[in-house]
Amino acid sequence: MSGLLSEISGYLSDRANWIGEAGLINRALDHLWISLAATLLAAVLILPLALYLAHHRRAEFLATSLVNMGRAIPAFGIIGLALPISIALGWGLGFWPTFVALVALAMPPIFTNTYTGVLRVRSDVVEAARGMGLKGGQVLTQIEIPLAMPLIWTGIRVSAVQVAATATLGAVVGWGGLGRYLIDGFAQGDDAQIVVGALAVALLALLIDGAFAMGERFLPGEQKADRFSSVTA
Repeated sequence: MSGLLSEISGYLSDRANWIGEAGLINRALDHLWISLAATLLAAVLILPLALYLAHHRRAEFLATSLVNMGRAIPAFGIIGLALPISIALGWGLGFWPTFVALVALAMPPIFTNTYTGVLRVRSDVVEAARGMGLKGGQVLTQIEIPLAMPLIWTGIRVSAVQVAATATLGAVVGWGGLGRYLIDGFAQGDDAQIVVGALAVALLALLIDGAFAMGERFLPGEQKADRFSSVTA
């Protein structure tokens, strides 16, 4: 154990392992960028659909079934499916199959939380808003979305952390990021490199989770519901 700790200390104390294209800092930034970009694109693609279906109370069974099917496919399987598509489109290995797979992986939690969040908005609040003259789109944007935002935000938060942890698999198809430490470490029998890579991924996921937790403080609370529910009292 002491030997491994000594190897890890020696690895981290070597400046060459921190800088340059293959350095820890650059790989961590690449890992962070692809994780946040994939989560953002997933949110942009899936939020409108989830909001529309939940607002109109439509296709609940179909939506739930599709999301559960998406969750049942392992992350490595999604990358395996994205790889031939990327090659067929001429995108090659590395970034694109990894990115496509991460976007697909990020969608289910965002969809589920958004759909559930809107459905959980109290019916008396919605009716009070309609009674005050708000139309369908206004009810969605001014009432349902703000009240569902904590749950929506949690879905995005879960997706971001999950994507950051899963992005390590991109190294299998030739992408960089922190997953390279695991792949290269196993290939070279370098335990220190494996541990450093695993710790770096865990730390990055914790930082992302912490950032989303801080952002949650600025989300609208129940005061919006109280404003409209008081009308029905």
